[in-house]
Amino acid sequence: MFSATYREARQRFLDNAAARKHAVDTRVLEGVTGLEGEMLATDVVRIGPADARRLLVLTSGTHGVEGFCGSGAQIALMQDDVLPALLDKLGVAMLLVHAINPYGFSYLSRTTEGNVDLNRNSVDFGKSLPQNAGYAELHDLLIPANWPPDAANVAAIRDYIETRGQWAYQQAVTTGQYTHAQGMFYGGAETAWSTRTMRALLAEYGATRTAIGWIDFHTGLGPSGFGAKICVGDVSRARRWWGADVTSPSDGTSIAADVAGPLLDTLRQTCAHAAIASIAIEYGTVPLTDMLDMLRADVWVRHHPDAPDALKAEIRRQIRAAFYMDDDIWRGMILGQARAAVLQALYGLSREAGG
Repeated sequence: MFSATYREARQRFLDNAAARKHAVDTRVLEGVTGLEGEMLATDVVRIGPADARRLLVLTSGTHGVEGFCGSGAQIALMQDDVLPALLDKLGVAMLLVHAINPYGFSYLSRTTEGNVDLNRNSVDFGKSLPQNAGYAELHDLLIPANWPPDAANVAAIRDYIETRGQWAYQQAVTTGQYTHAQGMFYGGAETAWSTRTMRALLAEYGATRTAIGWIDFHTGLGPSGFGAKICVGDVSRARRWWGADVTSPSDGTSIAADVAGPLLDTLRQTCAHAAIASIAIEYGTVPLTDMLDMLRADVWVRHHPDAPDALKAEIRRQIRAAFYMDDDIWRGMILGQARAAVLQALYGLSREAGG
C-alpha cells in the first residue's frame, strides 16, 4: 500500500478505488507536469452512506513529500473490509483527498509549484501579513550559494542554535514568512491552487453536513514513528473525539510552531455551519536539525535547476528519506495509529447532534 513515487501512489489509489467501485473525483493541476512527466492531480473518493450528515475528511500530501505516509494510510483504509459496515452503522461518510499538493509529492518537495507552504497559505491576503524578523535574519544562512553548505555556514548555524536554543531556531525557521519568495516556509502572495481546491472540495462535500472532522497526515517532527495529534481550532471538541493527548500550538503543548494560515483553517472558513474538529497527525522521522537541513536542500535544489543531475537526484533521495522511513516497523506504526485515529473520529462524529 506504500509507494516509491507519486505516480505509483496515485495509480495505487485509483486502482483500489476501482476495485471497490468507488467513484473518483479528479482535480487536475493544469499546465504543470510531474518529475516523471506525469499528470499532476488531486484525486478524491467518498466512502459511506449517501445520506450521511456527518463527514470525516482525510488528506495526504499537504506537504508534498510527506504524502507517502498519508497515501499509504488512505489506501489501507480503502482495503479495510470492516470499515464500510461501521460507516453505515454510525451514519458517517469519509472523504479521502489524495495528494492535495501533487507537485510537491511528485518532486519530493515540501512546497507547491510556486514554492508555497500550504500550512502558511490560508491567510487573508487583503490584510497585513504576519512578520517574521527571525527568519529574515537567518535567510542568507539557510539558503547558501552551494550545497552541501561549507564549513563556515555549518558553524554559523551551529552557533545560532547553541546561543539561542533549538526551539528559537525552529520558531524562526518554521513559523512562516511572506517576504522571501525563494525561501523556506513561504506562505505565498496569493491563495495557491491547492488551497483553492481544498476550499472547493469542502464547500461541495460539506455543504449539507452537520458535523465534519478532518485528519491531515504529516511527517517530520517528533520521535520516529510516533504520531503526535496537533489540533488547529476547537481543542475541547478535538480532545473529546481523539483523547487528552491532543496538543495545540496555541497553548504551547505542541511540538509544532504556532503558524498563521494552516490548511486546516479552510474547514472553519468554508463550513462554519457545521460542528467541526480537525487535527494533523505528525509522525516523527529524523532529528529536527536533520529534517530542517533537508528542507534547506529542498529550496536549494528547486532554485538551482542547472545543478548536476547526480547531485539533484541525491538531494531528492535524502529529502524523501527524511520524511518517509523505508522500514516495516515505522510503516506499521503509521497504519496502526492512523486506523485508531480514524475510529476515534468516526465515533466522535457519531455522537454529535444533528445526524
